Amino acid sequence: MAGKFTITTGKDGKSYFSLKAGNGEIVLQSQGYASLDSCKNGIESTRKNSQDPKRFDKKTATNGAFFFTLTATNGQIIGKSQMYKTEKGRNNGIDSVGRNASDAKVVEETA
Repeated sequence: MAGKFTITTGKDGKSYFSLKAGNGEIVLQSQGYASLDSCKNGIESTRKNSQDPKRFDKKTATNGAFFFTLTATNGQIIGKSQMYKTEKGRNNGIDSVGRNASDAKVVEETA
């Protein structure tokens, strides 16, 4: 099963996207966007930037969990991963974003 982007509207009225791997697990979540068009632009930025390993910032949370962010060429964070127990898990998450983002379909989910 291929990955997919899902777009949802938050309680704050903003649009958010998530990238789900083929197994349905969320591997990247976006910031909130004021408009649906801006959210779709964020998806396109994810498609492009996820193909460059230098766009991923590997991080460690204060509680010791591992995560990553995906940044655009201007340094803006496009999305953030879930928390992982191990560095290997985080690195697998990065690989999953790279594999799934380029051709993932986009699905708009309604509340």
